[in-house]
Amino acid sequence: MNDQSDRDDRDGQNQPGPAEGRGPAHGRAGAEARGVRLVAVLLGLTVVSGLIDAVSYLGLGHVFTANMTGNVVVLGFAAAGAPGFSVPHTLTSLVSFLVGAVAGGRIAVRMGTGSRRTWARVTLAAEALLVGVSAVVAFAVPHATVTAYTLIALTALAMGLRNATVRKLGVPDLTTTVLTMTLTGLASDSRAGGGSGHHSPRRSASVVAMLAGAFLGAWLTLHHGLGIPLLIAAVAAGVFAVTASGHE
Repeated sequence: MNDQSDRDDRDGQNQPGPAEGRGPAHGRAGAEARGVRLVAVLLGLTVVSGLIDAVSYLGLGHVFTANMTGNVVVLGFAAAGAPGFSVPHTLTSLVSFLVGAVAGGRIAVRMGTGSRRTWARVTLAAEALLVGVSAVVAFAVPHATVTAYTLIALTALAMGLRNATVRKLGVPDLTTTVLTMTLTGLASDSRAGGGSGHHSPRRSASVVAMLAGAFLGAWLTLHHGLGIPLLIAAVAAGVFAVTASGHE
């Protein structure tokens, strides 16, 4: 009887208590939650997309570097000989975007099973670096022939990397670059369309964010050149890189 009691006492001493058993997992969850929630980060990045597409379309020869749906259409226009469009510029954007998406996929394979917070911050830091370099180029050699191709390649690479990451993160209704399905869902799932309108605030915010970014980017590009909107986009991505949390 005493031997059994001794064993029970030893077993009880070796079992983790409630706080001890939950400690590491609770600590990881707390670390993931620290920072700006992903919904707010992705809305901010949607503004950045509007900025970047305004720069690329208005300042780099009618080419998109964030919105590849529009870019495929633009490539068709350019191939048909429509004035104001460039096949080389558009192909540079498409290829660079795909390279960025491949890199984003590889990062997701390596980091996607770990901390979402770390994963998001690493890719946003890479985006900030790429867009930051493009801003430096725009300020340093604004009129050089190679500048347009450099800015297209760097910003499209950054957008491909980000899009792959956002897709893998899987936050509903926030792609940060494409609004076609967002607008479709906003209309078809609204109360007027027979739905509940449950996700309308998030979808509406996404549309407003893109519009605001495009307006700001267009105004800055038309009145102050390419460097300032690119610098703002780089700083915004950098801020999100150091503040993003891992929670939606």
